[in-house]
Amino acid sequence: MIVHLPVLQVVLPLLCAPLCVLFRTPRVAALIYFIAAASAFACAVGLNLQTLDGIVLHYRLGGWSPPAGIEYVIDGANAPLLLLVSLIALLVSVYAPRSIASELEPARVGLFFACMCLCLTGLLGIAATGDAFNVFVFLEISSLASYALIALGKRRRALLAAFQYLVLGTIGGTFLLIGIGLAYAVTGTLNMADLAQRVPELGENRALIGAIAFVTIGMAIKAAVFPLHAWQPGAYSESPSAVGLFLSATGSKIALYTLCRFLFTIFGASVAFQILPLSQIGLLVGCAGMIAGSLMACLQTDFKRVLAWSSIGQVGYIVAGISLATSEGLTAAYLHILNHALIKAALFAAAGVVMLRLGGTDLQSIAGLGRLMPWTFAMIVVAGLGLIGVPLSAGFVSKWALATALIDSGQWLVLVAVLFSSLLALVYVGRIVEAAWFREPQAGRTPAAVPRAMTAVTALLAISTIYFGIDTRLPLALAQTASAALLGVAP
Repeated sequence: MIVHLPVLQVVLPLLCAPLCVLFRTPRVAALIYFIAAASAFACAVGLNLQTLDGIVLHYRLGGWSPPAGIEYVIDGANAPLLLLVSLIALLVSVYAPRSIASELEPARVGLFFACMCLCLTGLLGIAATGDAFNVFVFLEISSLASYALIALGKRRRALLAAFQYLVLGTIGGTFLLIGIGLAYAVTGTLNMADLAQRVPELGENRALIGAIAFVTIGMAIKAAVFPLHAWQPGAYSESPSAVGLFLSATGSKIALYTLCRFLFTIFGASVAFQILPLSQIGLLVGCAGMIAGSLMACLQTDFKRVLAWSSIGQVGYIVAGISLATSEGLTAAYLHILNHALIKAALFAAAGVVMLRLGGTDLQSIAGLGRLMPWTFAMIVVAGLGLIGVPLSAGFVSKWALATALIDSGQWLVLVAVLFSSLLALVYVGRIVEAAWFREPQAGRTPAAVPRAMTAVTALLAISTIYFGIDTRLPLALAQTASAALLGVAP
């Protein structure tokens, strides 16, 4: 069975999707999704244990040898993402049943868990595949499932958010497909390893330049990189709470990984960053995203929209690290991918708890609730410290790594943007804290009780943001291994 872990990672959640529709009973559908997420997580743990020392696993589907056949390739770059996505999916399987019961009609619960299985399948497939065209296929699977999940939100604005994501997501997918098509036209192969061998021979081929540009823009849209971010605030804030938790922690992270895989492994840093001015553009876009996302977060009046705009700012940090095209920059970017996923998952989980107890998440409605819901808002404060980058938090570790990489590369203006964005994070997190702890609660308000499962998941995520801020060995080791795998050097 160990030999088949790369494909089981993807196939098991895929097989569980139709079962969720066939057995529409909410409890049965939730159990099936839990089995899918737990099996994916078990496979991811096994794969990470095998690849941590730089070992690369190859799995040939149907016994066909590449490049004619399709293979899954698991290395230090994608194994941590498999672990992250499956872990978040497993936590969502514990968190979602009660949250969904309050936000969806019983008849839609089976559809919800089926779409969650498909979304999980797509995200894991994107990370695991070694075939460029299959990246597009799995991207569309996860995207189509995401559109349906977002549209299940309670308010009518969820339909508009899903439609906006549908339009922009389709554009992003089309750009990616055009880029892959151009790469195939000049190389005659879709296998990633084969592409990586043939690309350097092309020099400054115009079709190759077009391929790099189309792939970069397509994945930037999927990752909600500023200014291609318009779909994200509505998608994260209007979707059901469990969906916002899952997508905020995984969706953009997989898109950023895919961008790194194409730029560094397939096209090669020496080609992608010399033919096109991607470093200069990426640093500029990263700085703009850090500041614009944080500024807009400061102006929002809804807790979920604050978190959604904050994610755009945090993506800016990751883009800046990637754009340095150095080992230190990639390590910092990968570290922030992992740490920010935990931080944002904790905050969206807490937002779901607030939604369940109050029926809304606008800042006026949470006035004084820190006294009525002290544990929930204590978790929000803890995770918020990670967004700011306070020492002993996971956010501080990755921001410090990014700052060090920027200093080593002489990018002082970008470092100033990082510091300014962190100060803005203090403002928008401070607004939430001020509303919850320093305002008087509304008279007669008695929030409803929250299931222990939702509280436990929120607490686990919040505590992890502090734990990995103190003990940095695991995320740092994963980030360094990923950086080495993308650059093709020894870990």
